[in-house]
Amino acid sequence: MLSYWCSHAWLPDSLADGVLVTVADDGTITDVRQADPRPDSRRLDGVVFPGFANAHSHAFHRALRGRTHADGGTFWTWRDTMYRLAQRLDPDSYLRLARAVYAEMVVCGVTCVGEFHYLHHDPDGRPYADANAMGHALRQAAADAGLRLTLLDTCYLTGGIGEPLDGVQRRFGDGSVAVWAERVEMLVDEGTDATTRIGAAVHSVRAVPARELPELASALPGRPLHVHVSEQPAENAACLAAHGRSPVALLHETGVLSPRTTAVHATHLSPEDVTLLGDSGTAVCFCPSTEADLADGLGPARELAAAGCRLCLGSDQHAVVDPLTEARALEHGERLRSGHRGRFTPAALVAAATVDGHAALGWPEAGAISVGAPCDLVAVRTDTVRTAGAIPEQLPLVASATDVATVVVGGRVVAEDGRHTTLGDVGALLAREIGELWA
Repeated sequence: MLSYWCSHAWLPDSLADGVLVTVADDGTITDVRQADPRPDSRRLDGVVFPGFANAHSHAFHRALRGRTHADGGTFWTWRDTMYRLAQRLDPDSYLRLARAVYAEMVVCGVTCVGEFHYLHHDPDGRPYADANAMGHALRQAAADAGLRLTLLDTCYLTGGIGEPLDGVQRRFGDGSVAVWAERVEMLVDEGTDATTRIGAAVHSVRAVPARELPELASALPGRPLHVHVSEQPAENAACLAAHGRSPVALLHETGVLSPRTTAVHATHLSPEDVTLLGDSGTAVCFCPSTEADLADGLGPARELAAAGCRLCLGSDQHAVVDPLTEARALEHGERLRSGHRGRFTPAALVAAATVDGHAALGWPEAGAISVGAPCDLVAVRTDTVRTAGAIPEQLPLVASATDVATVVVGGRVVAEDGRHTTLGDVGALLAREIGELWA
């Protein structure tokens, strides 16, 4: 049987030295123990973590990196540029771009991604001959890049509370929750495989009328359900004006909040909102690099965790693709809010980036180096200019994606030293695909 010998391995209950991980032919871990390497073991030096989960991605936003900062701007001016980009994509170009973006994630240590997918139809809002052509492009891109995908097909019906879809937004809409659900059921009926699962998403309370939220909440039972929540104060103000309550309260009253739900961003919350999220068992996904890049603000991460919310991490618009940096930024944001260090332990940060992220994406068996889990491993070097001298237990507070040496998904090496094993130089791949989109 295939085996990996880890000089240090981040196990569920401790960081252990000299760990032998044995893998079955199907890529599942069959044994984990402290032992000497076997003669045929693949050696992984440094600290070996479970694969990292990117719980919130908009793949096409990656083409915006380094293009939205002129004159400062706001979230809303950034969104105008994003809409111009969305107008340019078709299933073929989306496949090529997403393949490059997912390959970037892989070389940075991401082994599972949740794609919050709302770019559904052609530029005039008409369904393609294959109504899920854009979703199929994402699924193929993830397969080509070699990482796990939860396709969170997103319901997006209005351009704002009480406002019709306009311009490129017509690409996002299905007309009603019933029509959206019928299209998503086709994805479900196609079945899943070892690396793909289907979930659902509410884009936001701005994009789905309140009267349709109960129907959406009951769709796709048992599957992950994600929703953008309170990313901007303007969203809260609009919801309060229209419904007399906060987005979190509206989602609670309409049945959207539950243990299968993940609230993304959750930046501008009241204490009552925090209590509702915690009491309902809703997880919360922070995207620290995006929330900083768009000047969204700092959400109450420590309070949410104390209320009972599982926390996970995403890269959203991919201003940065670096799961270690996102994890560290969760702690740094709390330090800036509170004036205190150690709001989250390194172990808590790793849990957010691994087991809790996988759980939010419908992979409860993944995200740990343990028997029965998929063999998804990320070896991080301890001898670089960033990590040299750090004790292994504190590596999450100093390392970055640049320090990732080897990435394993399902027992198979998919990246080494920043290079994808099948797609090669990911930087060149990204430059080509992004350049063609903006040409």
